[in-house]
Amino acid sequence: MKKRKIKILLVEDDPNLSEVIRDLLSITNFDIKLCRDGSEAYLLFKKFSFDICLLDVMLPKMDGFLLAEEIRRQNRDVPVVFLTSKSLKEDRIRGFKVGYDDYITKPFSSEELVLRIEAIIKRSLNKERLGDDEKEIVYKFASLTFDYTNMILKGAKLNLKLTKKECALLKFFLERKNRIVTREETLMAVWGTDSYFIGRSMDVFVTKLRKYLKVDPSVKIENIHGIGFKFDIKE
Repeated sequence: MKKRKIKILLVEDDPNLSEVIRDLLSITNFDIKLCRDGSEAYLLFKKFSFDICLLDVMLPKMDGFLLAEEIRRQNRDVPVVFLTSKSLKEDRIRGFKVGYDDYITKPFSSEELVLRIEAIIKRSLNKERLGDDEKEIVYKFASLTFDYTNMILKGAKLNLKLTKKECALLKFFLERKNRIVTREETLMAVWGTDSYFIGRSMDVFVTKLRKYLKVDPSVKIENIHGIGFKFDIKE
Protein backbone atom coordinates (compact mmCIF):
# COMPACT_ATOMS: atom_id res chain seq x y z
CA MET A 1 0.00 0.00 0.00
CA LYS A 2 1.42 3.36 -1.03
CA LYS A 3 2.18 5.67 1.88
CA ARG A 4 0.23 8.95 1.89
CA LYS A 5 2.33 12.05 1.46
CA ILE A 6 2.33 14.54 4.33
CA LYS A 7 0.55 17.72 3.18
CA ILE A 8 2.21 20.99 4.14
CA LEU A 9 0.89 24.54 3.78
CA LEU A 10 3.93 26.80 3.28
CA VAL A 11 3.32 30.55 3.54
CA GLU A 12 6.39 32.65 2.73
CA ASP A 13 6.48 35.92 0.77
CA ASP A 14 10.20 35.87 -0.06
CA PRO A 15 10.23 34.44 -3.62
CA ASN A 16 13.74 33.00 -3.43
CA LEU A 17 13.44 31.47 0.04
CA SER A 18 9.96 30.09 -0.64
CA GLU A 19 11.15 28.27 -3.77
CA VAL A 20 14.18 26.86 -1.93
CA ILE A 21 11.98 25.57 0.90
CA ARG A 22 9.38 24.16 -1.49
CA ASP A 23 12.04 22.34 -3.53
CA LEU A 24 13.69 20.98 -0.41
CA LEU A 25 10.46 19.67 1.10
CA SER A 26 9.27 18.26 -2.24
CA ILE A 27 12.52 16.31 -2.58
CA THR A 28 11.92 15.02 0.96
CA ASN A 29 8.62 13.62 -0.34
CA PHE A 30 6.24 16.11 1.23
CA ASP A 31 3.22 17.47 -0.67
CA ILE A 32 3.64 21.27 -0.63
CA LYS A 33 1.13 24.05 -1.27
CA LEU A 34 2.88 27.43 -1.44
CA CYS A 35 1.25 30.81 -0.80
CA ARG A 36 2.90 34.21 -0.64
CA ASP A 37 0.35 36.18 1.39
CA GLY A 38 -1.84 35.45 4.38
CA SER A 39 -5.22 35.97 2.72
CA GLU A 40 -4.45 33.56 -0.11
CA ALA A 41 -3.19 31.01 2.42
CA TYR A 42 -6.35 31.23 4.52
CA LEU A 43 -8.56 30.59 1.48
CA LEU A 44 -6.40 27.60 0.56
CA PHE A 45 -6.54 26.26 4.12
CA LYS A 46 -10.35 26.33 4.06
CA LYS A 47 -10.36 24.47 0.74
CA PHE A 48 -7.85 21.69 1.50
CA SER A 49 -6.75 19.70 4.55
CA PHE A 50 -3.15 19.93 5.75
CA ASP A 51 -1.00 17.98 8.18
CA ILE A 52 1.13 20.98 9.18
CA CYS A 53 1.32 24.73 8.46
CA LEU A 54 4.63 26.61 8.08
CA LEU A 55 3.96 30.33 8.39
CA ASP A 56 6.26 33.28 7.93
CA VAL A 57 5.50 35.96 10.52
CA MET A 58 5.84 39.01 8.25
CA LEU A 59 3.32 38.50 5.45
CA PRO A 60 1.37 40.89 3.20
CA LYS A 61 -2.44 41.25 3.55
CA MET A 62 -2.60 39.12 6.72
CA ASP A 63 0.41 38.53 8.96
CA GLY A 64 1.40 35.12 10.27
CA PHE A 65 -0.14 35.66 13.72
CA LEU A 66 -3.55 36.63 12.35
CA LEU A 67 -3.39 33.76 9.87
CA ALA A 68 -2.59 31.32 12.69
CA GLU A 69 -5.56 32.62 14.69
CA GLU A 70 -7.88 32.05 11.71
CA ILE A 71 -6.42 28.58 11.16
CA ARG A 72 -7.00 27.77 14.83
CA ARG A 73 -10.65 28.80 14.50
CA GLN A 74 -11.03 26.34 11.64
CA ASN A 75 -8.90 23.55 13.11
CA ARG A 76 -7.67 23.55 16.72
CA ASP A 77 -5.30 20.64 16.24
CA VAL A 78 -3.28 21.11 13.04
CA PRO A 79 0.38 21.83 13.96
CA VAL A 80 1.51 25.41 13.30
CA VAL A 81 5.19 26.35 12.96
CA PHE A 82 6.39 29.95 12.56
CA LEU A 83 9.32 30.76 10.27
CA THR A 84 10.70 34.02 11.58
CA SER A 85 13.74 36.24 11.23
CA LYS A 86 12.59 38.21 14.27
CA SER A 87 13.66 37.37 17.83
CA LEU A 88 11.62 39.95 19.72
CA LYS A 89 10.19 38.72 23.01
CA GLU A 90 6.80 40.27 22.18
CA ASP A 91 6.55 38.24 18.96
CA ARG A 92 7.27 34.99 20.76
CA ILE A 93 4.74 35.75 23.49
CA ARG A 94 2.11 36.50 20.83
CA GLY A 95 3.00 33.19 19.21
CA PHE A 96 2.51 31.36 22.52
CA LYS A 97 -0.96 32.86 22.87
CA VAL A 98 -1.92 31.73 19.38
CA GLY A 99 -0.79 28.25 20.40
CA TYR A 100 1.94 27.40 17.91
CA ASP A 101 3.76 24.07 18.05
CA ASP A 102 7.25 25.33 17.23
CA TYR A 103 9.18 28.21 15.68
CA ILE A 104 12.26 28.21 13.48
CA THR A 105 14.46 31.30 13.31
CA LYS A 106 15.95 32.31 9.96
CA PRO A 107 18.49 31.52 8.71
CA PHE A 108 18.07 27.79 9.33
CA SER A 109 19.69 24.74 7.80
CA SER A 110 17.75 22.43 5.50
CA GLU A 111 18.52 19.52 7.83
CA GLU A 112 17.12 21.37 10.85
CA LEU A 113 13.92 22.28 9.00
CA VAL A 114 13.24 18.72 7.84
CA LEU A 115 14.03 17.19 11.23
CA ARG A 116 11.79 19.65 13.09
CA ILE A 117 8.90 19.01 10.68
CA GLU A 118 9.31 15.24 10.91
CA ALA A 119 9.36 15.37 14.73
CA ILE A 120 6.17 17.45 14.89
CA ILE A 121 4.38 15.28 12.32
CA LYS A 122 5.39 12.12 14.19
CA ARG A 123 3.99 13.44 17.48
CA SER A 124 0.80 14.58 15.77
CA LEU A 125 0.18 11.31 13.95
CA ASN A 126 0.97 9.22 17.02
CA LYS A 127 -1.80 10.99 18.91
CA GLU A 128 -4.26 10.20 16.10
CA ARG A 129 -3.34 6.53 15.81
CA LEU A 130 -4.60 5.10 19.08
CA GLY A 131 -3.86 1.41 19.35
CA ASP A 132 -6.38 -1.19 20.50
CA ASP A 133 -5.07 -0.93 24.04
CA GLU A 134 -5.75 2.81 24.05
CA LYS A 135 -9.39 2.81 22.97
CA GLU A 136 -12.04 4.38 25.14
CA ILE A 137 -9.65 5.78 27.74
CA VAL A 138 -11.67 7.59 30.40
CA TYR A 139 -10.32 9.12 33.63
CA LYS A 140 -12.62 9.93 36.56
CA PHE A 141 -11.16 12.24 39.19
CA ALA A 142 -12.86 14.31 41.89
CA SER A 143 -16.15 15.45 40.30
CA LEU A 144 -14.75 15.44 36.75
CA THR A 145 -14.58 12.97 33.86
CA PHE A 146 -11.90 13.17 31.16
CA ASP A 147 -12.69 11.19 28.01
CA TYR A 148 -9.22 11.09 26.47
CA THR A 149 -10.31 9.13 23.40
CA ASN A 150 -12.98 11.66 22.44
CA MET A 151 -11.06 14.64 23.86
CA ILE A 152 -13.83 15.79 26.22
CA LEU A 153 -13.62 17.09 29.79
CA LYS A 154 -16.90 16.98 31.71
CA GLY A 155 -18.20 18.08 35.07
CA ALA A 156 -21.41 19.33 36.67
CA LYS A 157 -20.84 22.76 35.10
CA LEU A 158 -18.37 21.79 32.41
CA ASN A 159 -18.48 20.18 28.98
CA LEU A 160 -15.38 21.05 26.94
CA LYS A 161 -13.86 19.76 23.72
CA LEU A 162 -10.09 19.88 24.29
CA THR A 163 -7.25 20.21 21.81
CA LYS A 164 -4.74 17.39 21.29
CA LYS A 165 -2.09 19.26 23.28
CA GLU A 166 -4.51 19.93 26.16
CA CYS A 167 -5.47 16.23 26.15
CA ALA A 168 -1.86 15.07 26.11
CA LEU A 169 -0.92 17.41 28.96
CA LEU A 170 -3.93 16.51 31.11
CA LYS A 171 -3.33 12.78 30.54
CA PHE A 172 0.32 13.23 31.51
CA PHE A 173 -0.65 14.98 34.76
CA LEU A 174 -3.39 12.49 35.64
CA GLU A 175 -1.02 9.55 35.23
CA ARG A 176 1.32 11.26 37.71
CA LYS A 177 -1.28 12.72 40.09
CA ASN A 178 -0.22 13.84 43.55
CA ARG A 179 3.49 13.73 42.77
CA ILE A 180 5.98 16.30 41.55
CA VAL A 181 7.04 16.25 37.90
CA THR A 182 9.80 18.40 36.45
CA ARG A 183 9.29 20.91 33.66
CA GLU A 184 11.79 19.01 31.52
CA GLU A 185 9.97 15.71 32.01
CA THR A 186 6.65 17.33 31.07
CA LEU A 187 8.05 19.04 27.98
CA MET A 188 9.74 15.90 26.66
CA ALA A 189 6.63 13.77 27.21
CA VAL A 190 4.13 16.15 25.57
CA TRP A 191 6.18 18.31 23.18
CA GLY A 192 9.21 16.12 22.53
CA THR A 193 11.62 18.94 23.37
CA ASP A 194 12.66 20.81 26.50
CA SER A 195 13.66 24.09 24.83
CA TYR A 196 13.09 27.33 26.75
CA PHE A 197 10.69 28.91 24.26
CA ILE A 198 8.52 25.81 23.88
CA GLY A 199 8.48 25.83 27.69
CA ARG A 200 6.78 29.22 27.54
CA SER A 201 4.18 27.69 25.24
CA MET A 202 3.63 24.91 27.79
CA ASP A 203 2.91 27.54 30.46
CA VAL A 204 0.07 28.85 28.30
CA PHE A 205 -1.47 25.37 28.14
CA VAL A 206 -1.05 24.84 31.89
CA THR A 207 -2.90 28.14 32.45
CA LYS A 208 -5.72 26.94 30.19
CA LEU A 209 -6.06 23.67 32.10
CA ARG A 210 -6.14 25.54 35.41
CA LYS A 211 -8.99 27.67 34.06
CA TYR A 212 -10.96 24.57 33.04
CA LEU A 213 -10.32 22.72 36.31
CA LYS A 214 -11.23 25.57 38.66
CA VAL A 215 -14.86 24.35 38.61
CA ASP A 216 -13.66 21.79 41.17
CA PRO A 217 -11.55 23.35 43.96
CA SER A 218 -10.26 19.91 45.03
CA VAL A 219 -8.20 19.72 41.79
CA LYS A 220 -5.16 21.98 41.37
CA ILE A 221 -2.06 22.20 39.21
CA GLU A 222 0.54 23.56 41.62
CA ASN A 223 3.74 25.28 40.54
CA ILE A 224 6.72 23.81 42.39
CA HIS A 225 9.26 26.62 42.30
CA GLY A 226 12.43 25.77 40.43
CA ILE A 227 11.27 22.22 39.71
CA GLY A 228 7.97 21.84 37.89
CA PHE A 229 4.39 20.93 38.74
CA LYS A 230 2.22 18.82 41.02
CA PHE A 231 -1.24 17.73 39.87
CA ASP A 232 -2.94 17.68 43.24
CA ILE A 233 -6.26 15.86 43.72
CA LYS A 234 -7.73 15.93 47.23
CA GLU A 235 -9.61 12.68 47.83
